[in-house]
Amino acid sequence: MMQIHVLLFGMLKDRLGASSSTVELPEGATVAGLLEHLRDGRPAPWLRGIAVSVNAEFAAASHVLHAGDEVGLLPPVSGGSSASESSESPAVVTFLTRDSIDTQALLAAAKQGEDGAVVVFDGIVRNNSRGRQTLYLDYEGYEPMAARQMNELAHQAITRFGVRHVALVHRLGRLQIGETSVLIAVASPHRAQAFEACRWLIDILKQTVPIWKQETFVDGVVWAAGEPFPSGLAVAPPEESRDS
Repeated sequence: MMQIHVLLFGMLKDRLGASSSTVELPEGATVAGLLEHLRDGRPAPWLRGIAVSVNAEFAAASHVLHAGDEVGLLPPVSGGSSASESSESPAVVTFLTRDSIDTQALLAAAKQGEDGAVVVFDGIVRNNSRGRQTLYLDYEGYEPMAARQMNELAHQAITRFGVRHVALVHRLGRLQIGETSVLIAVASPHRAQAFEACRWLIDILKQTVPIWKQETFVDGVVWAAGEPFPSGLAVAPPEESRDS
């Protein structure tokens, strides 16, 4: 037998009553076997559409686990770790922060003489959601994996769209109404590529970067329903695998 450390995030943490646990599995068990163990023969709709990471890398259901592995169960996400941890490349700035995001400073740093445009996405906490009055939001993330994913996305945007610079910053912790939760600034010689890259970054971030949002309303608290992981990342629950 071997021991696996399981990390739980967002609504899964609430569903199973803990943020982490140690699970004992047979040698050679796979990710699918771990999910089967957690399901324990019962229906598990909470497993539907999740992704799984092993040692902070996305993993398939067939991935073979080893003793001491850290497995993250990642519900659909709602969507670095401090400003000093930005990418080595001056063309990329990515980080997570619990401090207010300084939009003007990041925008000023993005501009260079060769740029014809800087396109900014500034995601702001609004005072309502689905007809309910919002008091505040709390963001949590699988920080090592989120930092890596954000950095990879920024580099992919530069290669994919031919832009010169990408800044990608996300808040964690408690945010009040009107505060910035995520900021993306894309600088490029041409505006079309800057717009396209900025749109692509926020769409992919919301689908793949493991950050979750808990919404506190005047009449209750819920985890925000996330966007499904893209095909190839979501791990089907065991009962679906048997039916397919």
